[in-house]
Amino acid sequence: MRLRALLDTDALGLRLLGGEDELDRTVRGVMTTDLKDPSRYLSGGELVLTGLAWRHGAADSEPFVRILAAAGVAALAAGEAELGDIPEDLVLACVRHRLPLFAVHESVAFATITEHVVRQVSGERAGDLAAVVDRHRRMMTSGPAGGGPDVVLDLLGTDLDLRAWVLSPTGRPIAGSKLAGAALPADVSAKLASEHLAAARTGRRGPHRVLLGTTTYSLFPIRSSGRSAAASRDVRETVLSDWLLAVEADAGDWPAERLDLLQGVTQLIAVERDRRDAARTVRRRLAQEVLELVQTGAAPAEIAARLRVAAPVLLPGLGAAPHWQVVVARVEWDGGEVEGGPVAQSLLEEILVDPLTSGPEYSDRIAVAHTGEEAIALVPLPAVSAEHDGSESGILADSLLEAVRDPLSAGLNDDGRLTLGVSAAVHSAEGLRGALEEARHARRVAAARPGRVCAAGHQELASHVLLLPFVPDDVRRAFTARLLDPLRDYDRRHRAELIPTLEAFLDCDGSWTRCATRLHLHVNTLRYRVGRIEQLTGRDLSRLEDKLDFFLALRMS
Repeated sequence: MRLRALLDTDALGLRLLGGEDELDRTVRGVMTTDLKDPSRYLSGGELVLTGLAWRHGAADSEPFVRILAAAGVAALAAGEAELGDIPEDLVLACVRHRLPLFAVHESVAFATITEHVVRQVSGERAGDLAAVVDRHRRMMTSGPAGGGPDVVLDLLGTDLDLRAWVLSPTGRPIAGSKLAGAALPADVSAKLASEHLAAARTGRRGPHRVLLGTTTYSLFPIRSSGRSAAASRDVRETVLSDWLLAVEADAGDWPAERLDLLQGVTQLIAVERDRRDAARTVRRRLAQEVLELVQTGAAPAEIAARLRVAAPVLLPGLGAAPHWQVVVARVEWDGGEVEGGPVAQSLLEEILVDPLTSGPEYSDRIAVAHTGEEAIALVPLPAVSAEHDGSESGILADSLLEAVRDPLSAGLNDDGRLTLGVSAAVHSAEGLRGALEEARHARRVAAARPGRVCAAGHQELASHVLLLPFVPDDVRRAFTARLLDPLRDYDRRHRAELIPTLEAFLDCDGSWTRCATRLHLHVNTLRYRVGRIEQLTGRDLSRLEDKLDFFLALRMS
């Protein structure tokens, strides 16, 4: 805004004392000070407000005005409340340094002037930024991206002083403004993603405001610009793949113009998101081709030839991959009206990326196909993994979902479920068919477990849990009810804790001493409880087969 506009605003009570030829100067901010030397707090373009408490004599005016002029301030406004009329020595000093000088009527608070200037300057900056964003959107729509989301986030930082980040649906950082500095802590990112997904599932319109500690964040969904009918589609089709824009500010205090601007920013970032999704087409096609060859029983030589084509795309500059792993995922929604395969595909492309890494390029090495309700990932392992035998290298099911479990659970809500299985690493085309079946079987093991988000790895297929997914549900329910219902009923009536005692006894391999220590019980008390368990069930916990039945019943319940 211009100084002339301030003078023309009657409510501000400003009277020009000098500098009429400088009224076209631009005001970029406002600062109130009574320091003799405020230079450290000045960056240029400010309207400086002062109550003249720094002035103890006529000699003080010249150095004060010289400091302001050297800092490049736009003008000085002095209050009349302290001294009445503005001292002549201050007027002359401003004339010498060509610094416009205003007198502020004693009835006008500095806070009134400050609020007016900030409102006007912010509005103008938002308008300028909106024009820049609009130009950038047109460039990105018609040609190659000009720096990605970081560019527009930097505009938010420099022009609106907003710290902002783009996050994936699991909370992985995609981009951040320079003003934001370091990436958000992993726990904060995961919490913001969880809150965003939870709000999206309720159908609430963004932005969603979240208070973490003493910091307020506003979350804006970034929806694909290609989904023209997104509003009419089921939210479950996109909720687990849409990015979000997290801004460190309370959007509830913003005017409509700024909210519109941020919506424009999300549309701009969505263009880049669509571009990167399109780039995944090649990798998805490679995975689909390899998968079809494996499933149709093609010759290993033919599969190996296709893998040689895929390796340079997925591991650029590293040559052939010494090992491959297969990961199978399935997303199922209650009712079955939403197709789970595409959802599982985009989700698997996300969760196979290390959540502690930033940027989109790490996901460029993941090739995921989908067939029906199932998504299948072909994951190349670089040479460092080849030094091992493949049994413990690469992706481990136990830790794969650990960092993203909370956000995914929020997105799945009460009507969705994700199950995932991971194969061992294989080093040849001949091993891929077995790896695929292994991953599928591990996923079925995960599906037999309770919870919205479950994973299982190949290591678990050598144990008793291998059998559990194939036991019919009604058989499992009858088996567990026959063994455990008498104990549950007794616990409800007497608070005897027989079920926890049974679990601890089996975990301690039937050791009376270790089990009593773990439960903080006397051994005689433990013997009484075990005796009660045997009496209620008709089983003998000294017999291996009865121990095994109890163990399986607890695992299946």
